[in-house]
Amino acid sequence: MDVLKLAIAEGKLQSGVDLLKSIPTRGSSPISDLLVRALWECGKVEEALETFYYLKEIGVRPRIEICNGLLSAFLRSKKLGHAWRLYAEMFRMKIPSNTATFNIMINVLCKEGKLRKAEGFLQIMESSGVRPTVVTYNTIIQGHCDRGRVDIGLELLKSMRERGISPDSYTYGILISGLCKRGKLAEASAMFSDMEEQGAKPTAVTFNALIDGFCNKGDLETAFTYRKKMKDRAIKPTVSTYNMLLHALLMEKRNKEADELLEEMQKKDELSPDAITYNILINGKCRAGDIDKALQLFEEMTQKGLPASKVTYTSIIYGLSKSKRVEDGYSLFKEATRRGLSPDTVMFNAMIDGLCSGGKGEKAFLLLEEMERMKVLPDEVTFNSLMRGLCLQGKVEEARELLAEMRRRGIEPDHVSYNTLISGYSRRGAVKEALKLRDEMLSLGFNPTVLTYNALIQGISASGDGDLAEQLLREMAADGVGPNDGTYIALLEGLAAPSSVD
Repeated sequence: MDVLKLAIAEGKLQSGVDLLKSIPTRGSSPISDLLVRALWECGKVEEALETFYYLKEIGVRPRIEICNGLLSAFLRSKKLGHAWRLYAEMFRMKIPSNTATFNIMINVLCKEGKLRKAEGFLQIMESSGVRPTVVTYNTIIQGHCDRGRVDIGLELLKSMRERGISPDSYTYGILISGLCKRGKLAEASAMFSDMEEQGAKPTAVTFNALIDGFCNKGDLETAFTYRKKMKDRAIKPTVSTYNMLLHALLMEKRNKEADELLEEMQKKDELSPDAITYNILINGKCRAGDIDKALQLFEEMTQKGLPASKVTYTSIIYGLSKSKRVEDGYSLFKEATRRGLSPDTVMFNAMIDGLCSGGKGEKAFLLLEEMERMKVLPDEVTFNSLMRGLCLQGKVEEARELLAEMRRRGIEPDHVSYNTLISGYSRRGAVKEALKLRDEMLSLGFNPTVLTYNALIQGISASGDGDLAEQLLREMAADGVGPNDGTYIALLEGLAAPSSVD
């Protein structure tokens, strides 16, 4: 076997047909089986199929194990059409399918998205006298859960139990993961308890699904409870376990706990932070305003040979912009493109927002043109940033013209678009225009937010119309919009501002 694989690897054996022609072969031949296996194990599935057809031509009937191995090779290499052609040849050659054959072909159907046919194959399997196994059901359950149809997966679990087939750890893991992705965390926890009661041992993958589900919900207490259960059962956490918990802690600004968790991770010899870990940490430091630490992590990541992605650059560009280091962010943006990273909409938005906040609107509009050249579609966030930049420069009319430009491009303005313009007009003292925009916003079905009211109150207070300001406060209460600190600051700033005539 090793000699055959070496010959294939060195290019001395391109096809098994010539070799077999030199060997008198009839019936079943060990050399023919070894040859077909060596070809598919070297990734030459087409050559393996060619050899299979030659064997059929000279009357050799390959063993079912060889047929199944070749079917599996087609499945792994995503040559699903080849798998069906081989399966049809097996049928014509009267090579009876066994459990493994049916399981492979059911997997092929699931990969093709033909899940109803996969379930129908169960009946064909049983009518052929072959009993489905837990692997059979796991394959179909996985297919449904991958497509978000966990309810059908649960029905199949019930069906397999009725047939006397006990679910294993993999069955439970698939369903728990599917439930967590759908946000059905109570059901996932109940299934985990059932899993342990039935004696099926959870794996790190099972725990990671639960930890991820509860982290996404913001329930870190339960997430850490499952991490403790991992330890209690001597199941080692993976890099993914730490990444999910680190991300959740940093999103809640629990930076000290995140640092402690990272330190714990680094003490484990078998675990090393990966590119995802660094992206999480860099993003967390940028959100916390610690841009110097983020840049230090970026340098450390590069030194370790971990590839910086668009996500990495976007986080740092955002952090630099918030730290009023817009030019540094722009340089980093250009560096990313030089390194062959094509900026996406999110990355462009981070840079455009930074430039607009830093009073560099002209550069921001040049980036919009660059987006067009690179065929990267802007979205409402892109235009909202550009509007805010123009409003900060007092160019409110130009900002308002962007509403029409958005619609021309098929982008619908959102409540942020209107709040930005309302704020721009209010700061300039153009209260009537601000109120007109508020009415337009209402006519489109957008409910005013506390930011809408704050902007209006500031402008109205500055104009000296205290009665209208009080009316807006009452309107806020009627709409169920509670005032915040910004509301009272807007009121005081408006009163302190020089009065203006609209």
